[in-house]
Amino acid sequence: MPTHDEATFLYLIKQVELAARSHLDEAVSGHGLTALQYTALTVLERHPGMTSSELARNSFVRPQTMAQMITYLLQRGFVRRGPDERSRRQLLIFLTDEGQAVLDTLREPVRDIEKTMLSGLTEDDVRHLDASLRACRVALGGGAAH
Repeated sequence: MPTHDEATFLYLIKQVELAARSHLDEAVSGHGLTALQYTALTVLERHPGMTSSELARNSFVRPQTMAQMITYLLQRGFVRRGPDERSRRQLLIFLTDEGQAVLDTLREPVRDIEKTMLSGLTEDDVRHLDASLRACRVALGGGAAH
């Protein structure tokens, strides 16, 4: 366990998250996006046709925040709403071709951020870090990888 002067794992994880988010915000801002909006688009890329509440959960934001984000992303033409075939009363959110094009454009800059973040690690370190972070997520009830 850490002593009083040492950072805890939770604190270190938060510091890494904030640093990564700062770099991500900078990379996506040229496309009129925030890191959170970019995250929502990547979730839709992997899981097309989500409800607003599902998208909020998978994007780590509150439903109210997601509602505002969806409005913005709709206005920008990055997402569209469509009927849910299982429940006509519900609308699902889908990535548009324009949204996919923005993600495709951002793929390399985002990969560069990840490369920079991992640059001080060996390939074995990266594999162990990946496995360890996944195990931590499962231990905290986050389930398997999406």
